[in-house]
Amino acid sequence: MTTAVTQYGAVTDEVIDELRRLLGEENVLIDLHERAMRAYNCAPAPLHRWQDQTPDVVVLPGSTEDVVGILKLANEKRIPVTPRGGGSGLADGAMPLRRGICVDIKRMNEIFEIDEDNMCATVGTGINMLKLNEVLEPLGKIFPDDLAGYANAMLGGRIGCGGWTLIGARFGHTPDTVISMECVLPDGQVIWVGGGGTKKIRKSSSGYRLKDLFMQHQGTLCIVTRAVIELYPKSEVEFAGYFAFDNWDDAYQALYDVTTRGFGNLSSAMIFDDHKIDFLRRDDEAFIPLGRDVRFVVLFTMYGLKCEVEPAVKEGFRIMKKLGGRYLGPEQGEGDWASRHDRYHLSYHGRTPDGQATLMSWHCEDTAAYHTALPALREQFHEIVGRYMKQYPGVFDDWGIFIYTSNPFKGWGDYLIEIDVGIAELQYNDETWAAWIRMKREIAQAAVDMECSVSICHGSCREGDDDIAMHGEMAHGSFEIMKKIKRMIDPNNIMNPGKYCLDEAYED
Repeated sequence: MTTAVTQYGAVTDEVIDELRRLLGEENVLIDLHERAMRAYNCAPAPLHRWQDQTPDVVVLPGSTEDVVGILKLANEKRIPVTPRGGGSGLADGAMPLRRGICVDIKRMNEIFEIDEDNMCATVGTGINMLKLNEVLEPLGKIFPDDLAGYANAMLGGRIGCGGWTLIGARFGHTPDTVISMECVLPDGQVIWVGGGGTKKIRKSSSGYRLKDLFMQHQGTLCIVTRAVIELYPKSEVEFAGYFAFDNWDDAYQALYDVTTRGFGNLSSAMIFDDHKIDFLRRDDEAFIPLGRDVRFVVLFTMYGLKCEVEPAVKEGFRIMKKLGGRYLGPEQGEGDWASRHDRYHLSYHGRTPDGQATLMSWHCEDTAAYHTALPALREQFHEIVGRYMKQYPGVFDDWGIFIYTSNPFKGWGDYLIEIDVGIAELQYNDETWAAWIRMKREIAQAAVDMECSVSICHGSCREGDDDIAMHGEMAHGSFEIMKKIKRMIDPNNIMNPGKYCLDEAYED
């Protein structure tokens, strides 16, 4: 097999001038600072190779028509295009591996319609969930996309990675809360995709369900410019209960019992494992410190009407106490649950067990797992990270494991098991970066070996994850179909090239 290397065009002065004509000079950024800011997201990155992923130009479209013009120009000149939302992603989807044009969508943040009767809204994909809910709250409505990066993530990025929300067991995740969306294809064609072909219908049996094709595309197929999204009534009561456990077995059983009880208003349940509790004690100002007798914590949250939440909470208490769970009180529940968004950018430092502060960044590997795979994966993940900590002291640190419910609209089924890793980014060089990639690859392989998924919310398009996901998890024919779709829709491979191993689609 020979590889047909895509010959990309350069971002010339002529291209810059045409972009300025299309968008206005103020919306075409060529300053190094502006470009370098778009070379990273929240995931630890190879800082020693920053120039390799800095775009040549940043553009800020304000409308679908602007995006059409950008993509037509890029397609004609064979210039790579990387869409970018809030930069809060952890899967490197917004990192321009082939430089080119970075399309920053944050100006496309208009609320076009709030349809209270039909419980939906039409919005630009540059909108932020926090700002959207500030508008919806006086109407008694919410858009329930409640993620850790709530304050800075944008809807377009959420669509791009097929986002996950902390309260998805009650309300569903991004693929469930987006009804339909407008997509601009690489040649500038504009299409609208949903459950069928219409904008506000949630369920249809007409044609293919194309919305799902353009969900979690990581910018490799299109740029989504607007969407119709679900609205929910604002919950009358939101309860979060934290319970301490002495051992893994009881905590694991308590998680299973509360998620399979059949609660209709269970919005989430989760485990903080012993490594996580130890880390939170030493290095998380947002967490209320717990006594040394607390080794594991199980949390469940209930959202809904008071008349349904109160009896459900009482039953949840019974389940926890039956297995030895000790209620940690309303201050722990209300305080820690309220601070769940604050942790997203908290960890720019680490603290060793003896209290020494050290510069570190936070990263997590977000595996999707079924219930009976959780114990084995937890052990394997800690073993893998521990091995690299010994080999590279001071570079990596085990910040513990969270396990969350993940199945939309129900507590049981899939879970998100994430191991959080502290990384001394400023110590990256070719050797330590290669070690990080090997660690991620081992974690991803452990998931696939258990017939689980490499990623449940961030995406599997990072170096070290993508090859395991595409050639392992997707090896039963799915990746071959992905390559055919990619080449059909994007024959010049301009849309976020280098992601999902899809450059393979252009091999002869």
